Amino acid sequence: MSQLETFQNPKPGRDYLSEHTCHEFTSVCPKTGQPDFATLRIRYVADRLCVELKSLKFYLQSFRNRGIFFESVINEICDELASVLKPRRLAVEGDFRVRGGISSVVTASYEAPAKGRTRKR
Repeated sequence: MSQLETFQNPKPGRDYLSEHTCHEFTSVCPKTGQPDFATLRIRYVADRLCVELKSLKFYLQSFRNRGIFFESVINEICDELASVLKPRRLAVEGDFRVRGGISSVVTASYEAPAKGRTRKR
C-alpha cells in the first residue's frame, strides 16, 4: 500500500471540517473479480495533522486491483487514516455504483477520546 503523508494543521485550536471526494475509486469484487466503482467522501476534523492529497490519491489507487468487499475497504481506509492522522473526528463514506440492481453506501467513523485533543490557540 502507498504511504500516507501528512502536514501540520495550520489551525489546531479551531475545529474545521476538511472534506475530500474521490469520484473515481475502484476496487475488485473478491467473489466475481469484476471492478467495483464508488465515490468516496472523507470528512475529518484535524487535530495536529492533515493528510497530503497526492499521497491520499496514491493510497486510494492502491485498492484498484485488490479483491475486497465494500465494508472491508471502507473500514480499512477509516482505520488507516485514523491511525496516521489521529483526528478529532473522521468519517469515510463509500457510495458504490449499481451492480445487479443494487447500490450500496457504507460509512465508517472514528472519534478521538476527548482528553487526547489539542486545544492550543
